[in-house]
Amino acid sequence: MGFTSIDVVPFTHARAHLSELAEQAKAGAEKIITKNGESYVALIDATRLDYYHQLERERIHLLLIDDARRGLADIAAGRTVQADRALADLQQRRAASAPRPARTRTRD
Repeated sequence: MGFTSIDVVPFTHARAHLSELAEQAKAGAEKIITKNGESYVALIDATRLDYYHQLERERIHLLLIDDARRGLADIAAGRTVQADRALADLQQRRAASAPRPARTRTRD
């Protein structure tokens, strides 16, 4: 869904006409409220917001399913490592990349 110039509303106008904008949002319009010329917040119908949240959850589930599929393909292809070895490798990499404390000079 695209936006037109009437969907972009300055904050001061939104504050003065909130009831009218809320009715437009309830009817399906999406409003972008700007502050100092920059996009600030959006005004949308609560049902549509719930729908957007549902879509995001479904997208996360699809990503998890894809990760599981790739993991199973790795297992089938023999691309595996023992868990203990993998954890030890991770710990070594973290230790190697950890910032080292600054050395302080001592007077002789």
